[in-house]
Amino acid sequence: MKARVHVHLKNGVLDVQGVAIKNALGTLGFAGVGDVRAGKLIELTLAESDPAKARASVEAMCKKLLVNDVIESYAIDLVA
Repeated sequence: MKARVHVHLKNGVLDVQGVAIKNALGTLGFAGVGDVRAGKLIELTLAESDPAKARASVEAMCKKLLVNDVIESYAIDLVA
């Protein structure tokens, strides 16, 4: 089973990378771009085949290592 963890900064946290991307797009002539938020995607291949157990395992990984829950939020997608 595969898991995808989408990580992004929580609302209210300054996204410096997003600001840099927005500025660069404006410099390249892409006008009209509003707010830009950057994030990361983490893809995991799991040996677990039970979706509930896989989700619980990935949740634990997020809490222990993958996500800084003070400033980041995340969503988990499981793919069979």
